[in-house]
Amino acid sequence: MSELQLLESGVLTLGCGDLQAPPLFELIQDDGTRPGYEPMAAALVAAQMGLLIDWVPLEWSDFYPALHEGRVDAIWCGQGITEARQQLADFTRPYAVFNESLVTRRESTVSNPLECAGLRIGAIAASTNMAVTETFPGGIPVSFDGATNDVFGDMIAATRSGEIDGFVDDDVVMVPLDDDPDLRLAFTIETRNRWGIAVRRGDDDLRNALDGALGTIIDNGSLAEVWHAHMPDLPWPLS
Repeated sequence: MSELQLLESGVLTLGCGDLQAPPLFELIQDDGTRPGYEPMAAALVAAQMGLLIDWVPLEWSDFYPALHEGRVDAIWCGQGITEARQQLADFTRPYAVFNESLVTRRESTVSNPLECAGLRIGAIAASTNMAVTETFPGGIPVSFDGATNDVFGDMIAATRSGEIDGFVDDDVVMVPLDDDPDLRLAFTIETRNRWGIAVRRGDDDLRNALDGALGTIIDNGSLAEVWHAHMPDLPWPLS
């Protein structure tokens, strides 16, 4: 959708999974809003553009089909900017940069990738997390295809049950799990994974409008304020 069409409709339709992954995002509330860093960042961007947001819940595996088919204007949901995804969509400048971590069961003593040989390590299919998992020497990658709304919860449940030995995801959602009595944050790898908003290929009007709004809230410090409010232990990465 072009910027002109968006301004006429007054609504920016964003696709994301309806799941619990604090502090990034939580379930869609009855009034259609969502708590968390990503929804707050999206609200700042939409306000700069003079738009309201309509969150459309999608299964992880349906993100890019929904984008291509025009069911949503953009995907704003933990999308690392990778070469593979850039074949599917165009991306804005980053609104976040994260590293990646491995979580295991509490009794595990794994502390680095070299100790993952023979372990079944889960990650979301075709994700930056899976690409990292595939570098662990002797590790056995286990793909979660996002066929349910809560792929993050699926990986946690599989780790608890022993179906897998652990899973890789972005550090921001993994740190809280270290307080879980059954789980343990084993290690973090500094991958500097840039996250952006995905738009349809060639939709330069929308991408440029989003980039302009992101630039404004980065320059005026409002995005950093939201970052520190939700993730006070992580340094602001976009100075």
